[in-house]
Amino acid sequence: MSEQDEDLGAFDPNIPEEGPSAPPAGWLHDVHGYQGHRGGEGENPLCPPPPAYTPQPELNKSTLVPDVRVPTVSEDVARDALLKFVDTKWKYSSKPARNLTFKELQPVIVYRYRLETYAETRTSTWQFEPYNGQAVDGPQYGMSPPPWDIPMVLPQRYSDRVEKVRVPHSSIVKLCHKCNGCGRTRCGPCHGRGQKRCTFCHGHGRSRNKRCTSCHGRGRKRCSFCQGRGYKTCCVCHGSQNLLHFIQLTVTWKNDISNFIPDRQPDFPDKKFEQVTGDPFFVDESVLVYPIQGFPDQEICDASTKLINEHLNRFSSTSRILQQRQTIELVPLTHALYTYSGNNFSFFVYGVENKVFTAKYPSACSIL
Repeated sequence: MSEQDEDLGAFDPNIPEEGPSAPPAGWLHDVHGYQGHRGGEGENPLCPPPPAYTPQPELNKSTLVPDVRVPTVSEDVARDALLKFVDTKWKYSSKPARNLTFKELQPVIVYRYRLETYAETRTSTWQFEPYNGQAVDGPQYGMSPPPWDIPMVLPQRYSDRVEKVRVPHSSIVKLCHKCNGCGRTRCGPCHGRGQKRCTFCHGHGRSRNKRCTSCHGRGRKRCSFCQGRGYKTCCVCHGSQNLLHFIQLTVTWKNDISNFIPDRQPDFPDKKFEQVTGDPFFVDESVLVYPIQGFPDQEICDASTKLINEHLNRFSSTSRILQQRQTIELVPLTHALYTYSGNNFSFFVYGVENKVFTAKYPSACSIL
């Protein structure tokens, strides 16, 4: 170490260097029902529900679906839908839409199957906050209840929500692991000296044989990180020297949705169906729903069996299934065939909203 380094000033050895931002392993005690929580950053162990909270499906049970009527679209409705569509496209003229001649309106039977699983998940992790004399709900008041025994108010069904609560009787006060209970930590950039070597003259006090104007010839400058004190207030306990540790329970309610639409019309992009609604002529709702059987469209029956099994396998081991709902919608789809200026064209009217998709639209002066 050079003389100039030594001249930067002495530092207080009682002020510790910064410790870890999270409590080290073994810093916190185990709480019954929450074993294995080390308190490290990013940890959020899953708390699987006990068997009593997991609904079990009945064997060989199925659901029947009533018959359904296929909707039709009139020429007036189809023309009006096309005019509204053309009005949103500045390159298109409304003349072809007004003067076209319909050849045929072909209704296409399209069913959309939807399965919703509304489930509750619970995870827990150690958290801490500066201790400033607030009440400490510790183990002296009793054992902490298991994760799934802590009562929560259910949100509106099928609505997503996250709530965080403190686990009762899990709190404990310990010295801050960042500053070892000092309330402040040594400034890293100046190594606790309060001053740093001048970067303009490199600590010599002179630059180009002249007195350094940056440090006024002293060769060192006050550290801007600690304002010359040589230490900083601990960023974890904010100077309180102690931390209140507690287990935080995170409860997540989420509605998981899976959709299936059979590909019935290769000329129509199925993703367009995501933008529209259909007629939900069948809605089946229970804690657990069962595969659909006897429906005219076997692909819907197969999708029902597949998705129900997938949801059951995915959620039953990690979450509490609160409710399931399966829906079959009849999504209107009509293939409109028409002629204009002696040429054949077509477009699709889809959804209850009567939206339009067309791959090709005639120009107003088309003579091809």
